[in-house]
Formats: sequence, C-alpha cells, structure tokens
Amino acid sequence: MENKGKLYLIPNTLGESNLEDILPNGNIQRILKIEHFIVEELRNARRFLSKAGWKGKIEQLEFLELNEHSKPRDIISYLNNAEKGQDIGLLSDAGTPCVADPGADIVSMAHTKGIQVVPLVGPSSILLALMASGFNGQNFAFLGYLPRERGQRERTIKELEKKIFRQHQTQIFIEAPYRNNQMLESLIKTSSATTRICVATDLTLETELIISDTAENWKRRKDPIDIHKRNTIFLLYK
Repeated sequence: MENKGKLYLIPNTLGESNLEDILPNGNIQRILKIEHFIVEELRNARRFLSKAGWKGKIEQLEFLELNEHSKPRDIISYLNNAEKGQDIGLLSDAGTPCVADPGADIVSMAHTKGIQVVPLVGPSSILLALMASGFNGQNFAFLGYLPRERGQRERTIKELEKKIFRQHQTQIFIEAPYRNNQMLESLIKTSSATTRICVATDLTLETELIISDTAENWKRRKDPIDIHKRNTIFLLYK
C-alpha cells in the first residue's frame, strides 16, 4: 500500500451546524489536503469544503458524483487517482458515509485494489439516536425504511414487536421526512402499551428533540410533536 493513496471516509454535519463543533480539527486539516473527492451532490460538497476553510479555487479540485443514479460501470475508474498515489475523500451529504448512505461499493473496491480505507470520526444519526434512546445498545438492527403503505407498515411494526420480545433487539428505522408524522401515528396506534418508542429529531442541531417513552404514554401526550420534514430516527424496544 506504500505507493498508493488512501480513501478517506468523510462525515458531514447533519444540518446547519458549525463544522468545528461536529468534526475534530485534526480531521478538518486532513480533509483540506485532499484534492480528489467522491461526492453525492456537487453543490453540497463545495459548500462543505468552503465551511471547512478551503483557501484555493474549488475549481482546482476533482469531484466525481456517486448517488442513486450511479451505475457500476460509472464508478470503475473512481479510484484511479488513489492507485497513482493520491488521496481520495468519500464525502457524505449528511452524517456518516456508507451507513444508510452511498459509498459501500467504493469501499469494497478499495479493499480489492489494496487501497487503505480510513474512516474519519463524525456524526452518525443512527448511533446518536441509539445512544440517547435508553434502549439496548448491545443488540440492535437498522432496517432502513419500513413499508410505505399504512396497512403493510403497521403489520411490519407488529412483527418488529415480536422480534424485540424474542431477541431483546432494538429496532431502528427511518422515514421520508414528509411522512414522519404518519410513521409516528402508526407506531403509537399499533404498538403494545408497554412497547417503548423513541423519536430522535434534528440531532446535533439547535432544534434537537429526543423523546423516549412507552406507546401508552405517547398516546396520552397533551402536546403532540410535529416532525414533518425534519430528519428523524425512530427506535422501538420493549
């Protein structure tokens, strides 16, 4: 690996936060030495580097886009510069790369090519939510999205409850932000009275909201929360 560059996995803030409050300064200084990036969206990447303190012209940097529209044939050449000895940064739009986020194929390719992969410290909304939930952090599963259709979604919630009681496993999932309120409504309606529901919203932001309580107490709340179009992690446990 001596003659090859490294692939740095670069987390991003989870919203409008000061970069220095979220990422260690040593990581920011390391990022500013990289000139080749693999990114989800070009505008967001340029904005991130400006906030990080990039002094040169952004146009001098190389950006390769990686998102849901990328095809395997598109990314074959993405690590060519690392094979020539230059470092590459894989930059998330928000949170941690490769965790509920694009990039796993690039990392797998790096291992195949003998390119060292370096994960940098930064925020993961999934882990932050788990930390703050009070639920089992020894045995948990991240499920991505539950079914969109209400009936199927609520049947899935009941199945997850069975798994919680059988395996003592915390269940973690997300929803499209504009359907957050419907998801919370389904969780409160469908879950058994003693099942605990945690809602973790706007993590690391000034508007951060984390509530962890039983389904029965959620039903009794006199001040229902509005999480419409706010980035939210949902967790279930017994």
